[in-house]
Amino acid sequence: MLGFFIGAASGVIQFWLLSRFTGAVTSSQVQFNKRFILLAVSQILFPMVILACCALLLRQSLLWTGVSMAASLIICAIARFLSTFLQHGR
Repeated sequence: MLGFFIGAASGVIQFWLLSRFTGAVTSSQVQFNKRFILLAVSQILFPMVILACCALLLRQSLLWTGVSMAASLIICAIARFLSTFLQHGR
């Protein structure tokens, strides 16, 4: 059950990183500075590090970690979509 909570929390953090990264990429002035590179690298490495730590320390919870990570990403994306849709209309 601990793997489920780790996955859910890391999925929310990963969604936050992804939203920051996409905001940096889609801004009108894209600058490849240290912050941009750090966001790109952390977006790639963060889920791998979480899953690797869980595989080494909580082997029996690895499936729940992956499932809850994916589920929390989907839930956060739907919540962001609905929030944007309700604010700006169609």
